[in-house]
Amino acid sequence: MPTTHHAEHVGSLLRPPELLRAREAHRRGELSEETLAKLTEDAALAAIDLQREAGIEVFTDGEMRRATWMAGLLESLGGVVPAEVTNSAWFRGDGQPVPPDETSFDMVAANARLTQKKHLTAAEADFLMRHAPGPFKITMMSSSMGNLLWRPEISADAYPDPGAMMRDLVALRIEEIRKLIRLGVRWIQLDSLGYNFVIDPGFRMRMFGAAAPPPEVLLDATIAVDAELVRATKAINPDVTVGMHICRGNNRSAWMSSGGYEPVAERLFGEVPVDRFLLEYDTERAGGFEPLRFVPRGTTVVLGLVSSKVPVLESPDELRRRIDEAAAFVPPEDLAISPQCGFASTSRGNLLTVDDQRRKLELVARTARLVWG
Repeated sequence: MPTTHHAEHVGSLLRPPELLRAREAHRRGELSEETLAKLTEDAALAAIDLQREAGIEVFTDGEMRRATWMAGLLESLGGVVPAEVTNSAWFRGDGQPVPPDETSFDMVAANARLTQKKHLTAAEADFLMRHAPGPFKITMMSSSMGNLLWRPEISADAYPDPGAMMRDLVALRIEEIRKLIRLGVRWIQLDSLGYNFVIDPGFRMRMFGAAAPPPEVLLDATIAVDAELVRATKAINPDVTVGMHICRGNNRSAWMSSGGYEPVAERLFGEVPVDRFLLEYDTERAGGFEPLRFVPRGTTVVLGLVSSKVPVLESPDELRRRIDEAAAFVPPEDLAISPQCGFASTSRGNLLTVDDQRRKLELVARTARLVWG
């Protein structure tokens, strides 16, 4: 069975300013591929040192090679073309909309049959196997998010509907997981945000408009894909730890959706057989802990109680109180703590400093030691 770890983080860490400047210089043709690769590796090594010094128990490379958390789809797939991000609406903590230019990021859409042109996660795995001082995980966007790649005006000739495209995307993701496991990876985290379409009716309407599918249809499709990926991973190697992260959007300290887990809890927790659920719980927007009553015994719930969006440091006593509240629904030994999301889901990162990030990670580790020893 997978080892229990009580201090975790979601995956991405703030990119150093010098790395961001180097990427811009590379795009302008002013910096070589070799120099950029060296700077990227240096940033990943620094990210590992930061996690080790902070006391985090499960390592990533900070996603330093990625432009966004969706890199597994956007940077690694063939059969796609650049596409404008549509129907997105981001909000800060006070609920005020964020100007689109502040949260813009690159997106693609399928215009041909999808292929795997680049194994970015394999490069990350090779690096972490050589440098991580403890267990490490590979994070990847779940294929259940693949509907973002289907645009009728671009994709219909290759795929008549999103479902046809999703079948290819699931097969590609399973093959990617198979290769990672062959390389020696024993911890995989799927990031699946499709449940927000069910949790938040307003978000569903903003993204789909009047053509929004019924929530039960969206829930069926998302659970089917996520469960298939988890079952396939376990069939390849049952000892691989599989986590699933669910958040409400994370871009320049802004969010996209809100609402408690109750509309999806019974089916999500009961039908998607992961070892760990990483759940956003840093604000009241995520609702209460009552939906955790559906989590099976032995499944770890990683409570995202520490905000990666704001620099203010949470109170350790308040964190312990909230862990105690969650323990009314999940046995304490099946709980863990983390930030609610990454610190840099997009390369520009959230509105914190590297020192703020360090203090947040130290707080996660310190709280875990106080609660679980």
